[in-house]
Amino acid sequence: MEYKDYYDRLGVSKDADQAEIRRAFRRLAREHHPDVNPNDPDAEERFKEINEAYEVLSDPEKRQKYDRLGADWRQYERAGGGPGGFDWGQWTTGATGGPQRVHVRQGTPEDLEDLFGGGGPFSDFFTQIFGGTGGAAPGGAAPGRATGTGRRPGGFDYQVRQRRGRDYEQEVDVSLQEAYAGTTRVISKNGRRLEVKIPPGARTGTRVRVTGEGGAGAAGGEAGDLYLRVNVRGGRQFERDGDDLRINVPVDLYTAVLGGEARVPTIEGSVMLTIPPGTENGKVFRLRGMGMPRLRNPEEHGDLYAEVDVELPKDLSERERELFDELRKLAGGSR
Repeated sequence: MEYKDYYDRLGVSKDADQAEIRRAFRRLAREHHPDVNPNDPDAEERFKEINEAYEVLSDPEKRQKYDRLGADWRQYERAGGGPGGFDWGQWTTGATGGPQRVHVRQGTPEDLEDLFGGGGPFSDFFTQIFGGTGGAAPGGAAPGRATGTGRRPGGFDYQVRQRRGRDYEQEVDVSLQEAYAGTTRVISKNGRRLEVKIPPGARTGTRVRVTGEGGAGAAGGEAGDLYLRVNVRGGRQFERDGDDLRINVPVDLYTAVLGGEARVPTIEGSVMLTIPPGTENGKVFRLRGMGMPRLRNPEEHGDLYAEVDVELPKDLSERERELFDELRKLAGGSR
């Protein structure tokens, strides 16, 4: 029987601890995975050998038997010395010319997430080796569920696991006016046109879900969802604060001093605001219900806050200067 030096395959010493073995396995498995090396016909074989070595050295009981029995450890296993384990060495044509059956190791969620960042478009070969992560994939993929068994060409058994498809996310820009009234966006997927409604009151960061339009599920699993993440572009006039809006309203000096009215823009049009006499620069007026619709209850609205910006007269005529000078004198004389 050929002796296989598992320590050499992982590039670690015989006194390496479990953490060192795990690190070596993660590095080599990522480097030699068949999906990472699609043009290398030997990558699959190297990947199997790395997994075989890790299966033994990561199990303290199997490692002890391997260290003690050397090349005879597998024979000891098959003779009843221990539970039948992961044995890539038997995935070959046996002495009788027929394929040999092996037991497939089910990797832990931590194995796969640490190695490949929690997911990726891996081949059936990889999925059938590890049997799925059993945990959530990025973007909301749900746990895998065993739905049956099958056999790969070459003779080893595997489990088929049902898994939910990936969730996709796409950013869309809308104007403040569109966010106020609600709008739609048309996207294309696999030749189909999907019309997605953006609700009134949407804010930057609001996610709109389109059920079942994400990635396809595996082994009959349900499809993932598509999320549109809203980015509301700032308006030229308005500053948004939650469901409230703020705006600067220019008011001439005469209106601020004597009182009058000022035109205030809103999303739906302009309204007239009464300016009391003696209104100071920076005075804020609250216009109730003239802000943004509330996302969960679009019949309700936030408020609009109008801040007075008193504008001083420019390019005064000689007569205007005389009148202001008289006012100044009057103001001084009354003190």
